[in-house]
Amino acid sequence: MFLTGFAALAVMPLLPVAARDLDGVGLYPLVAGAFVAASLLGGVLGGAWADRSGARRPLTAGVILSVATLLVSATSTTIWQLGLGRFTDGIAAGLVAVSVNAAIGQSYPEHLRARVLSLMSACWIVPSLAGPPLAGLVAAWWSWHAVFFGLAGLTLIPAAAAVLLLRERPGQPGQPGASQQLERPGASVRRPALPAAVAVSVAAALTQYGVTAWNVRHAVCVSAGVVLLVAFAPRLLPAHTWRAGGGLPATVLLRALTSGAYFTLEAFVPLMLSTARHVPGMVTGFGFTGAALAWAGASWVQGRLHNRVPRHRLVAVGAAIMAAAVAVAALCTIPAVPAAVAVSSMAMAAVGMGLATPSLTLLSLAHTSADKQGYASGAMQTSQNLGQTLVLAVTSALFTTLSAASTSRLPAFAGAFVLLVLPIAGTACLAGRTRIVAADRQRASGPSAATANAQVSEGT
Repeated sequence: MFLTGFAALAVMPLLPVAARDLDGVGLYPLVAGAFVAASLLGGVLGGAWADRSGARRPLTAGVILSVATLLVSATSTTIWQLGLGRFTDGIAAGLVAVSVNAAIGQSYPEHLRARVLSLMSACWIVPSLAGPPLAGLVAAWWSWHAVFFGLAGLTLIPAAAAVLLLRERPGQPGQPGASQQLERPGASVRRPALPAAVAVSVAAALTQYGVTAWNVRHAVCVSAGVVLLVAFAPRLLPAHTWRAGGGLPATVLLRALTSGAYFTLEAFVPLMLSTARHVPGMVTGFGFTGAALAWAGASWVQGRLHNRVPRHRLVAVGAAIMAAAVAVAALCTIPAVPAAVAVSSMAMAAVGMGLATPSLTLLSLAHTSADKQGYASGAMQTSQNLGQTLVLAVTSALFTTLSAASTSRLPAFAGAFVLLVLPIAGTACLAGRTRIVAADRQRASGPSAATANAQVSEGT
């Protein structure tokens, strides 16, 4: 987990640099969104595979595929090859994420799982500190290609561990692992259908490509993507999610809005710094480091506010802080404002997410009976991916339109940042619909393993 986390965090500040070098800034939203779209598909594939055969095979496939996809990205000569590398890397990440949880459930007794998950979360701290700035330095002194090659070499270590060290335990193949039993404790709760997940992933890719230009071909891609999303996305989420139904549906919707706004900001600020403000990659890397630390610190704070501040109010406060971060990013599109100030917007937004995301996770569990809390967690993860895809696509469409109408990209960035106020404002206005009532407390009475796992995983 340490090495795969290092690879994941080191890649982010490189993407704008790579897109500019490959003369594909216009397709940057597609490259940035491909990973998210594919991770949804990889998660569904990995979950079904782990149910049938145990965790070892999908985990091994995921880490080996990670090495291959990093090599695809490292050897990229076109923006399309880089996009393909990011898409397949998303599938690998989905396989690994689900399989790691399955492996923990199959290998450790219940009283040790929370400690193991805590260790997994701690493995991301050092990569968040060292990965982005180190990758920025290597890219500045040598080449972004070299960073991908180096990450592929590092990822060979967990790949070898998965192949050589993991062993299937008797009776695992064909039976749900213990982690799946935690994730899906009720027999009536079913995993998202694979065809629906494939359709949504394809829809996300089509939409991200379609908004990169305005012509007949791109319009057809956008239309096809929207149709697939409308038809299949509701099958992966609770009923009444899009109407912000009280309780779990509203909580799932707010996860989509907050994640979409944050990760779109995280995609466009580095792109602005690299292409319009010409800031060195190392500075952008420090922005990701600061964001990771700010998120962890805010998560620690919200954990200390247990039973003092209602969770839905923490969500609203987090949304307000994110709105301030978006304002700072928009301000930095003015040439007179120092470009480095935009880096602080990433940390500010991370503070808001550090307050809102764990609170939404705990609210989703409180709104769900004990035998369906795994279903709620799965719906939240799916909603996060969909939110990132949709908000990034709409913002990218506006960015493409404004870029074509101006000789400078700064007005396009300003419009993109202003648009992010909408999902954030929606979060603040709808936060009250996620509040816990007496019936919810009775429904989710007593601490559960799923709750403990969620608190540990959200802590960092």
